[in-house]
Amino acid sequence: MNKNKLIIICLSIIILVSVGLNFLFFNRSRKFYLQLNSLQLNPLAIKFYPMDTNPKEIKNPNQKNVVFFGESRARGWNSPKDFDDFNFINRGISGQTTAQVLGRLNQHIKPLSADIIIVQIGVNDLYRIPIFPDNKETIIYDCKSNIKEIVSQSRQLGAVVIMTTIFPIAEVPLERKFFWSPDIVVKGIKEVNDFIYSLENEDVIIFDTKAILANEQGKVREEYSRDFLHLNRAGYKALNDKLMPILQEL
Repeated sequence: MNKNKLIIICLSIIILVSVGLNFLFFNRSRKFYLQLNSLQLNPLAIKFYPMDTNPKEIKNPNQKNVVFFGESRARGWNSPKDFDDFNFINRGISGQTTAQVLGRLNQHIKPLSADIIIVQIGVNDLYRIPIFPDNKETIIYDCKSNIKEIVSQSRQLGAVVIMTTIFPIAEVPLERKFFWSPDIVVKGIKEVNDFIYSLENEDVIIFDTKAILANEQGKVREEYSRDFLHLNRAGYKALNDKLMPILQEL
């Protein structure tokens, strides 16, 4: 193979890789642009769920209403099956921060007459620390304050709160590491989880998800991971297997 031909092949490969990366970054930029504009139009996503005063999810007044509340990790939580004493309702919305979840609590939770509220929130605040490193302390402080207020307002509605610790994360893919610093996010999760434990009392139960989901390195087990942030069905089943005995005691 002569030198000119080799140069042409190398340049062709570089161009193809460049086109591929540009296509990837364009799609990601477009996605974030659409999300940003959608957020500006409806910052709390209040209309994501029906605003009925008598929600159709409440079918049997003899059942306890259990609400999964929070962001995408709550949204993806599969309801346990074959437990007739409980009516499971989901009020998770993907991508939301603790401030957004707090802002919609009354509109989305109060009409449900919830007996038990299972809360999973926090990671969408904390993964922004590497993007805004100078705001680290403020982000963590606000995250803690919002969680505390969500627990307080849930208790004022008469519900028992099962406050889950923030799920651990899995291995972060290479393309995400341009914007993510896993070590910084993990430290933030630990700090907020330590705070979550301080909220425990008679009507606030702390549900330790790391003990169920994490491997020896503190990351989500591969068999439970859908991607670096989210669980698959096996992960939620593992959580439900530990959750149901708690619910049955309430």
